[in-house]
Amino acid sequence: MDSLPSYRNTSVREMPETDRPRERLEQVGPEALRDAELIAVLFRTGTRTVGAVALAEQLLAEFRDLRRLGRASLQELQKVPGVGRVKSIELKAALELGLRLARHNAGPKTKISSAGDVADLLMYQFKEYETEHFKSVLLNTKNEVIAVEDVSRGSVNETLAAPGDVFRRAVREGATSVIVAHNHPSGNPEPSQADLLLTKRLAEAGEILNISLLDHVVFGDGRYVSLKERQLM
Repeated sequence: MDSLPSYRNTSVREMPETDRPRERLEQVGPEALRDAELIAVLFRTGTRTVGAVALAEQLLAEFRDLRRLGRASLQELQKVPGVGRVKSIELKAALELGLRLARHNAGPKTKISSAGDVADLLMYQFKEYETEHFKSVLLNTKNEVIAVEDVSRGSVNETLAAPGDVFRRAVREGATSVIVAHNHPSGNPEPSQADLLLTKRLAEAGEILNISLLDHVVFGDGRYVSLKERQLM
């Protein structure tokens, strides 16, 4: 892979044209650029004292890797000198596009036949979360995934998922069944009494709407528990 010479106090305009991140991307492709160079393409400019690439390197050094950078809030990003409101917003937008592309599946629809299939579909997402997230997986008559819906985000130990929030899009999309899932930030996927009560409420609401609640999967640190497999629903 081509590497970029060090231009810590040099603006992008002052670099030789062949070393400018945008020109390099055009010439050798984005896969050849380092993380800092790709971020510098978004930034376009640095500060009075450091160039765009050096600013990107400082940002990466602060958060250590792209995963932690992706988790950072706008406020946390702006704590890095030189990364203001506009740069932080542009960076968050680019990272979110990357996440959505990673989730996109243009091939055949994913079919769910077990809790393991749900884990394969959602585990990598839940591993990124430090607070509780509640999702619903909408299925058609063949148990193929129509969509994965973000229902709610909670605190470190609480998630609210009203039946209306869970089934609203299911009704709109014509789903015939739903699987719900959420994570325990503690890392322990054992379902709580609150999880069991919520599952009962959702199953009752699904019956009224003629949409079956097939399972409730609770994720922990690389593990999961299926309430259906545990015969808890």
